[in-house]
Order: sequence, then structure tokens, then C-alpha cells
Amino acid sequence: MTESISTTRPQVDRFFIWKVSLIAGLGGILYGFDMGVIAAALIFVRSTFSLSTQMEEVVVSVVLVGSMLGAISGGILADRVGRRLILAWGGVLFIAGSIVAPLAPNVFTLIVARTLLGVAIGFTSVTAPVYVSELAPPQSRGMLIGLYQFALTSGIALADLAGYWLASDHAWRMMFGLGAIPACLFFVLVLTVPESPRWLVAHGRQDKAEAVLRSYTDEAGTALLLADIRASLLIKAERRWAALWTPTVRKALVIAVGFTVLQQVTGINTIIYYGPQIFALAGISEDKNAIFATLLVAVVNVLATIIALVLVDRVGRKPLLYWGVGGMTLSLLTLAYAFHSQAALGSSMGVIATACLMVYITCFAFSMGPIAWIIVAEVFPLRLRGRGVAAATLGSGISNFIVSLTFLSLIKGAGNVLTFCIYGAFCVLTLFFVGFVMPETKGCELESISAEPQITAP
Repeated sequence: MTESISTTRPQVDRFFIWKVSLIAGLGGILYGFDMGVIAAALIFVRSTFSLSTQMEEVVVSVVLVGSMLGAISGGILADRVGRRLILAWGGVLFIAGSIVAPLAPNVFTLIVARTLLGVAIGFTSVTAPVYVSELAPPQSRGMLIGLYQFALTSGIALADLAGYWLASDHAWRMMFGLGAIPACLFFVLVLTVPESPRWLVAHGRQDKAEAVLRSYTDEAGTALLLADIRASLLIKAERRWAALWTPTVRKALVIAVGFTVLQQVTGINTIIYYGPQIFALAGISEDKNAIFATLLVAVVNVLATIIALVLVDRVGRKPLLYWGVGGMTLSLLTLAYAFHSQAALGSSMGVIATACLMVYITCFAFSMGPIAWIIVAEVFPLRLRGRGVAAATLGSGISNFIVSLTFLSLIKGAGNVLTFCIYGAFCVLTLFFVGFVMPETKGCELESISAEPQITAP
């Protein structure tokens, strides 16, 4: 007989939880900045190094190769050496990549720098949501994990703002170099936060875990949280990759990997990475104007993420997904039809494309964007959480890599209309996945979500 997981909610110091969430969120800003800065920089990198279409795709997508390497190694290391240390290592790699990229004398060096940034992204994207989920109270866990996505979208907007600001001078090196400022701040701040108490208990350091818990809750709360953590650890789980495919964890793996893959193949990063090129296809030919349109989309992305932060713990994960993915589907199909009728639309095509992409990014930002990482951080048991999140991040990275590596070639080969219809079809598939596979985790204790033999979708 095992201990039951408590349904009583401990009182916590919300200032402490917000502090930890905001520091982890700074990792999201770095993620977004280093992913998003390529949209504007690529226009000028292309001319500096005389890149072919295929090399453009490599420069964009190599960061995703690094992120996959970072996700695999970061997930293993997060379970072995701790969440906090992996976040600090990610900070060091962000600093290194942000220094090497602007100094690149050739495209090969730039590729190396972006690979380092990718590894840093892998480290932080695996670890930060897990770290926050293991400290946050259940009644606000969705919002606090969602802050990471909000920070990520803010980083993308800052990257596009830097691109627009520096576009007149073609200063792509400065665009990359600005990332060193938040990278240094992130590294310093990570050193001021404690290790996850759940990780500490799992590694036999109960005294240290109790000290961390007492720093943000009272004695009664400490006792309750320790009891819940011990109960979750009584469920035996092998700490190997193969253990993710055992009957008790397999459904969580399918949910996490399946949803993060769908998050990517619905086309979000074609806008993040190739926004100016999409607007150029729609008739906005001047580089700075195309970058400005991309910036507008990024700002909408940030603002719409706030909707998710406010509603995700009130109305739940699934209702937001139904509305959001439905809106994404409609906007992509409308964009495809607009491209089909581009000759008749004439100069209004640029306005229609901007409106469609703004609707798309709004719907993504309050649904799939933050909720994917909330679900991933929630569904796995403690002993396998690092590896589980790493597997989901790896799935996201592989699908993101495929999408980013093939987008320009797909546009050339299949055409604008079919390309956006394909992404719309994946949105429809996502609606079925949400309806028949995903669970609703609103308000559930973290341990109780993965305590059942199988996670079931209502």
C-alpha cells in the first residue's frame, strides 16, 4: 500500500514563486531572441556570404540541430545533476554563442555559433518548465509555466525590434550580439535561486529539500509537499530512456511528443524564421517594411499570450486549444485562398496576408504556444520528468528542423497555396488529437496527474 497524495493545498510565498518563474522566463526570452533574430538577420547574412537557398535553410535550421542535442543531453543531465545547474550551463552557452556569432568571418563560424545557441536553447527549454512546475502550486501552475512561453514570445518580439532598428545599417552582426546582454543577466540570476526540492528528495537530500521548501512555505506546507513527493517516489520507475515506453508512462509520452510535434508542423516557425520572405511573397518588397510587418506579428504574439496566462487555470487547457487551433486553421486556409487569388487582389494582398498571419499568431499564442509546454511539464512522473520533457523537446526540435529546412523549397516546389493548405491540414489533425488523446490537467496536483496507471482524456 502506498501513501496517498494529498489534496490539501499548501500556502506558498508567491513572491518567491514569481521570482523563480521570472528568472526561468528570462531563459525563454533568450530562446525567443536567438530563434527570432534570424528572420531579419538572414536578409543581410544572405548577401554578406552569398548564400544559396539551401544554405539559407541550413543557417536557419542548424540552431535546431543544436537544440535537439541540448534536449537529449539536458534531459539526462537535469535528472542527474539537477535543474539549476543545467540552467546555469545554458546561460554560459548563450553567452558564448552570442559572442561568436557577430564575430563570424564566414558562414561556417556562424553555423558553429548558432549550434551553440541551439544547445543552450535545448538545455533551457527542457529544464525551465520542469523547474517551475516542480515549485509552483497547482492552482497557478499553468500560468507560471505559461510565463516561459510569454517570455519566449517577448524574446521573438525583441529580436524583430532589433532587426527593424538595425535594418537600415544592414547591421546583422549587432543583431546577434545584442543577445549577450540578457544571456549574462540570466546566468547571474540563475545562481541566486535554489535547486528543485523534488529533485533533491529524489536524490536523497531531504534536509536540503526541507530548507528550500521552508523558504517559500510554512511548516504545514513543507510537511504536505514532502509527503506528496515521497508518495510519487514510491512508484518505481527505471531511470532509463526505455522506461518512457513502459505501460504506466507510454500514454504521457504519446501526449507530450505528439502535441509538441503538432505544435511545429502547423507552421508556426515558418512565420518566426521566414516572416519577411512570406510578406515579400505577398507583395511587400522593401526589406525594412517586411521586417516591420514581421515585428507587428511578433507584438501580437506577445499580447495574445497574456490571454493564455489569464485563462489557462480558469477555463482549462482544452477549451483554449479548441478555439485557438480552430482559428489557426481558418486563418491558414484564408491565406492559401488569398494567394490563389493574388492576381485579382493586387496591392491589397499584403494587407490580407498581414491580417491572416496576425489572426494565426493570436490563436497560436493563447493556445498551442504555452499549453504545449504546460502539458509536457505536467504529465510525466517525477523520476522520468527530465527524460520525458527531453523526449518531447526532441520531437519538437526534429519537426521544427524539418519544417524550417524545407519551407523555402516547399514554396518553390509546391507553391504558396498548397504549402499553407498543408499546414492547415495539420491544424485539423491537431483538433482531433486534442479531442481524443489529450487530458485536461487544470487544477490537478502535479503528482496526481501521473499517479494513475494510465492518463485518460475526458
